[in-house]
Formats: sequence, C-alpha cells, structure tokens
Amino acid sequence: MSLANAPKPLATVLVANRGEIACRVIRTARRLGLKSVAVYSDADADARHVREADEAVRLGPAPARESYLAIDAVIEAARRTNTDAIHPGYGFLSENAAFVAACEEAGIVFVGPPASAIAAMGDKSAAKARMESAGVPLVPGYHGDEQADEHLKAEADRIGYPALLKASAGGGGKGMRVVERSEDFQAALDGCRRESKAAFGDDRMLIEKYLTQPRHVEVQVFCDSQGNGVYLFERDCSVQRRHQKVLEEAPAPGMSDALRREMGEAAVRAAKEIGYVGAGTVEFLLDADGRFYFMEMNTRLQVEHPVTEMITGEDLVEWQLRVAAGLPLPKAQDDLTISGHAFEARLYAEDPEQDFLPATGTLERFGLDLAGAGLDAERVRLDSGVEAGDAVSMHYDPMLAKLIVHGDDRDQALATLNRALSALDVAGVITNRAFLQRLASHPAFKQAELDTRFIEHHHDSLFAAPRLDAQAYAAAALVAIDRLQDEANADSPWARRDGWRLNAPAAIRIALTHPAHASDDADSVAIVTVRAEQPMTNNDWHLHIGDDTLSGCLQRLDGDAVAITLDGHRRRLLARTERTTHGDTLILGDAQGETRLFWRRLDAVDHGHHEVDATLTAPMHGTVVALLVEPGQTVEKGTPLMVMEAMKMEHTLNAPADGHVESFHFQAGDTVGQGDVLVEFAPSE
Repeated sequence: MSLANAPKPLATVLVANRGEIACRVIRTARRLGLKSVAVYSDADADARHVREADEAVRLGPAPARESYLAIDAVIEAARRTNTDAIHPGYGFLSENAAFVAACEEAGIVFVGPPASAIAAMGDKSAAKARMESAGVPLVPGYHGDEQADEHLKAEADRIGYPALLKASAGGGGKGMRVVERSEDFQAALDGCRRESKAAFGDDRMLIEKYLTQPRHVEVQVFCDSQGNGVYLFERDCSVQRRHQKVLEEAPAPGMSDALRREMGEAAVRAAKEIGYVGAGTVEFLLDADGRFYFMEMNTRLQVEHPVTEMITGEDLVEWQLRVAAGLPLPKAQDDLTISGHAFEARLYAEDPEQDFLPATGTLERFGLDLAGAGLDAERVRLDSGVEAGDAVSMHYDPMLAKLIVHGDDRDQALATLNRALSALDVAGVITNRAFLQRLASHPAFKQAELDTRFIEHHHDSLFAAPRLDAQAYAAAALVAIDRLQDEANADSPWARRDGWRLNAPAAIRIALTHPAHASDDADSVAIVTVRAEQPMTNNDWHLHIGDDTLSGCLQRLDGDAVAITLDGHRRRLLARTERTTHGDTLILGDAQGETRLFWRRLDAVDHGHHEVDATLTAPMHGTVVALLVEPGQTVEKGTPLMVMEAMKMEHTLNAPADGHVESFHFQAGDTVGQGDVLVEFAPSE
C-alpha cells in the first residue's frame, strides 16, 4: 500500500538530525516518493544532508542545545513545511519522550515508539526492574533511587570490582566508566556525573558487575501498532573503544539456532512488555558459557542497522515509515531469513595514536575507489554525511561515515572489508581508517575471538609499529620520487627522470620514518638513496637502503592505484600522500593493510633527539572542564593537568615530562581553539 493511502497518510517527512543518518533517511524517503525536509544549525548550513533534501530549515546556532535539541524550533520547522511525519534518526531527540509528546500535540507523526515506551526504557534503573518482572535475565547490579556518593560506592564495593558505572539516562558510551579498584571509584563517579549532566541533563547513576570477557550481542526488533512483533536476528558489536562501537557484524559468530531463537524471543518479549512500536534494539551481554543478560534497550534505529539490512535484504527505514503510517509489519517471523555475512566499520574523525582524540578540519579528499580496488558495488556500501570540501567541526559526534560490506560467509565479507578500507581515501582530517584495517586484519578478529575489551586485550599488537623491510621502504621512496617530480616546474631539474644534480652525484635521498617512531632518535629513520639506471629505461631506479640494493619502477594506474615493481616482483597498491601538522605522509595500502610513513627529501638529517615541548596546546576546539593541579606545582611525567570536553567526550591532558606547571592560560568553562597554548610547563633539567 502507498504511504499516501495508509491509515496515517504520509507525503512529507522531516529528518530531525544531521550527518549520515539524515542522508540515509532522505534516500529511502525519496525512493518511496516522499518529500524530504532537512533541518540545520549554522555550522551545517552547507552540509550534505541540507544539500540532498528537497527543503531545509534553519534551527539556530551551532551548539546542539540551541539547534538540533531545540524541540520548539524543530516543531516550528515541521509546521512551516507542512510535514506529516518527523524521523528523529539516532541521538539528539530520538529518545526524548517530551519531543514525542510535542509531535503528538502538533498532530505530526513521530517515526518511532510512543512516549511511554521511550520513558520506560529511558530510565535504565526502572527498565531493568521491568525486564526482571518479564523474565529477562539481568546482570547483577544496583539500579536504585538512592544516589548519594557514599551509597553508590558501598554498592560497588558490595557487587565487587571491576564494576561498571553508567548514566541512568544515558547511552552511546557517555557517562560511563569501568572502575577497577575501590580507591578509583570517586574520581570515576565525578567524571560520569559531569558527562551525564552535560549530555542528558541528568546525573543519576546505576552500577553493574563488569563481566571481564563478555560479548556485546544485540537483537533487532520491530513491532507494529496491531500487536505484531518480530526479530531480525542479531548483531555482534563487541569491538568498542570508550564503550562506543567500532566494528559490527551480523549475524553474530558462533550462534546456534537455539541460542539465536532464545535471544530473539526474549528481545521481542522485552519490547512487548513496554508496548513498543517501531524499530528497536535489545542489547545483551553474552558470556563465554552461553548465558546472556539484558543490558538495555535502544528505543530507536541503531547506527549499525545496515548490517541487518545486508543479511536480510530489508530496508529498515522503509519498515519504520510504514509502521509509523499505521501499516502492519511487512513480514512475519517465519518469512525472515539470513543470507551471508556483513560487517560495518565506523569511520571517525579521531586519532587512535592519541587515545582516539577527536579531530577537526576540512576534508580535502573523501571517496571510495571501488573500481580501482576491484570491488563489487553491490557488496559495498558507504553511508556518509560528508563530501570532499566539508568541514568537520567540534560541535557534533566525530563519526563521518560507515563502510558496510557483504559476503557469502564471514571470511569473504572480512576480505572485502579489508579491501574496501584500503580503497577509502580520506585526507585533510585525521581518521581511524588505518586502525580499522589493523582491527579487521588482526588474527584474533579473523578467528572471531571477540569480547568487549578486544582493543584493550590486543592493544600492544594493534598499536605496534610494523617491522618494515627494504621492500617497503623502497616502494615508499618510489612514490615519494613520483610525487616530487609531479610538484616540480617544467624547467626544474626535478622534472628530469635521472636524478641529475648540479655539482653532486646523480642521486636523490629520501628519509622515511613510521609515525610510531616520529619522536624517537635518528636511528629510527630509514634513508633511501635513489639513483637512476644509466641509460634510464622504463623509469627504472636503483634504490639503496642500508646494505640492500633493489631495482625498481613505478607505473600509475587508474585513480590512486599504482604498480610498483621491485627486482621483477610487481605489486598493485593504492598510494596517497598527505600533508599534516606532523609532516608529509606517504600512505601505501592493499587488502592486507596499510603503511604510513613520514617522509622528507634530505638536504640534511637531524640526528638529534626531539626535546620535550615546554607548552601544552589544545589538540582540538573544545571547553576546559577542570584544572587538576595548581600553578607552580611540581609534577611527574604523565600527571593529569587539566580536563577538556569536545565532541561530547572528556579528554585529559597530561604532563609531557617531569617538571612544574608555571601557569594556565585558561580557566574552567573557557572555550579554546585548536592549537591554543593551554599550559606553560617547565621540564626538569
């Protein structure tokens, strides 16, 4: 049935969100013949979701509380555009019962559950009590109303450590800490309360026993207003950082049919307990012994819903719109089947090497070279809210896009994911793309040895600098030479292909170092001396790295692809260069991984050691939350000095060496810009 002829006719849908989810909803609305309306803040006036919508309405200034969280402004935008329904996406107002009530009062269909269901699951303490009465298993914990600090600590001591502190009104990893020891509890509680108050306007906490090696398995449920409910199977979301998901897959590895059915039926039972309507996700912790425990229910569409779409062939946004229009579910439980395997990798603007610090800037390049990587467009999907030229600001979540792939089985899907990550070209903003590829190619991940502390357990191997051989350095040097010749003027000697120099040997020297060694001494620098073969044919070069000598050449292929031949062995690679605040960077990638190297042409090599900088600068735009030491105080290396908040998360800046703090340039509550000097710091002699 057409949505125009449904019990609640729909012709126009407003998307009360931004970024990739807004673009995602607009895409399905357009396919269904609906007019789409976008809303935007001043920071997003030219954002991709605004450009793609049929209409767009300004909400207010950049801060979310004055724009995307401003209920009255969103409702007014809907009235101005004669909107029939509002789709909230995820985050922002998607789980706000007051917003649902405002939509109902305005006579606008809310694409989601009723306010009563959101309220039932929004208070996590009350939700756990209801789930317990419905026979859904729970993790041991404290979910009570008494919120005095000393009482919460006593409950954590009773439950035992490690314990998990969670914001009662929270989600998305905000207001959440793992507490390993009793003496660490108060500091963790203070940080959780601050984050929860800032994000949700509520600083109440609950406590759970922290299971040491559980898997995070969630079930996609759907209910309609006729009382029907189904589950569209499960997703494994165990690989997380800061309690936020990084890699998701469906179906969950190692699930028996019996366990899948048991979890699915429990999830539907939980949804029906609260009178749920629409798309929702019931999240469970799955222990190694096969026991599962209810964790929470997200009363909205999840970020990772595309992996479910990939294995079921269903458009979940279309399901949402049909249910919101008063139509029954498109399929019954017995009509739903699993086909193949899917992965989703979340691309964040963040620096994994700096404790996943969020990054800002302008995207100089953003694209996915499917043809160059030999990928099937039907197997790979890039859901993004940005394009080349877009700015990544400090005001919102740092997720840029989601890369989703499908395969006939898990191994094939994982191979496709690795190849697709290599084909993803992002420049101008630091991202976690290379880290995602290290995760996806990690032996333990390939074997599906998953748990929620996967990154912590494998930290050393995930962040270890690769052991590069002469072949890797030679390939990088060939790319560097190729780029140098590109930049040369036609009349410059650099435009010659033979390495000619005035009053110097016909050679080019390139210094290369891996980012993990960028602050080490000169012994970590590989120096490649490149000489042209005489006579020069096929752009051949002799490359000398230490005691090794290789003969090689580079051939450009389509897009960023190049063919590098070394001693008769030809390899196809994706080769890119970037200019960052750290220096010029070469990026070489294939389906097995990526190599990043800082490089420079050598006129002279600095053999000295890098000195500790005497100042600390802001790594991003943000707000100072707290100063943790006094001016003049002597501190040891690693001592926390101050706390910043940016992109909805707190970040602690530590002393770079033993020394003393001379002064702070900002106070708690001040806004700082990226690169601002925050602390005057004097290292010890």
